[in-house]
Amino acid sequence: MSNTSLIIPERAATIGNFLVGRLLPFRQKRAVGPFVFIDHMGPVQLGPNEGLDIGPHPHIGLSTLTFLFEGSIRHKDSLGNAIDIVPGAVNWMTAGKGVVHAERTPASAKGKHKVLHGLQIWVALPKALETIAPSFVHIEKKRIPSWQVDRVKVKLIAGSIMGYSSPVPVYSPLYFLEIQATHNQHLDLGDHLFGETALYVLAGSIEVDGQVYGAKQLMVAKEANLCAFTINPGTTLYLFGGTPFPEERNMFWNFVSSDKGLITQAKKDWEAQNFPKIPGETTYIPLPKPNL
Repeated sequence: MSNTSLIIPERAATIGNFLVGRLLPFRQKRAVGPFVFIDHMGPVQLGPNEGLDIGPHPHIGLSTLTFLFEGSIRHKDSLGNAIDIVPGAVNWMTAGKGVVHAERTPASAKGKHKVLHGLQIWVALPKALETIAPSFVHIEKKRIPSWQVDRVKVKLIAGSIMGYSSPVPVYSPLYFLEIQATHNQHLDLGDHLFGETALYVLAGSIEVDGQVYGAKQLMVAKEANLCAFTINPGTTLYLFGGTPFPEERNMFWNFVSSDKGLITQAKKDWEAQNFPKIPGETTYIPLPKPNL
C-alpha cells in the first residue's frame, strides 16, 4: 500500500437502534470497485432486553453481504427466506428490481446477554443486471475458502483471486478477503489484485513506508498492483476491491442505481407499499424525508 491515496477514518452512523462505523461511501471516495457501502457494526454488548430490530425495508440495484464476527441476526425477506446469520457464514441477497428484508435478534438469543459484531456491505450490480429478479443465498462458514500465505491466514469471503473462488455468486470481478496474522509478516499482493483496492484494519495494525496504521481505518490504494504492507502480530484486516463500473452509481437510502429514474420510481413504490411483502410482517420503515 505504498501508493496509498486516501486514509478514511471510521465515522459514526446510526442504523436502526445501533451506532455503527461507516466506511463507505465517503465524500472523497464513493466506491471501491463495485463496493459502494460498508458499515462496521459493533462490537456492542446487549442486555437480556436489548436486541437488533430493523423492520422491513427495501433495496434495489445491489447485492447485500452480511458477515458476522460475533452474535447472530435473524434474516427474513420477501422471497420467503428466514434464516439466522451466524459468525463466519455469508448472507448474500441480490435485490435487483426490488426486495424487502428485516434484520432482528433471533428469538433464541432474547432474554440473554449477547454481543453483536460484523460487517454490512453493499455491492453494486452491473448496469445490465440492475433490474434482475431478486435472489438469496446463504453460504455456511465451512464452504468459505481459506489458506495460508507464509504465516498469514487468508479467507476469501467473496469473489475470485489467487486461484481460489468463493461460492458466493457475485456478478462482476471482485474480491473480499479476510487476512489474519499471528506473526510479523510482509505481504506483497500486487500481482494478484486488480481494479481498485482498499484495506480495512479491524484490529491490530499494519506498516506502510515506516508509518503505522491502526484499527478502524480504511486505506484506498492508488494502484492495486502496487499493494504491499507489513502486517503486525494480532492483526485482522479486510482487503476488498475489483473492477469499477464505467457508470457512476446513484444512492438514496437503500436504493442504488446507475439510473436516477429507477431510484425515483423506487421511492414512489415504497411510499405506496408496492414492493413485495415479507410473509408474516405487517410493519415497515417509512421512506426517509429529505432534510429541509
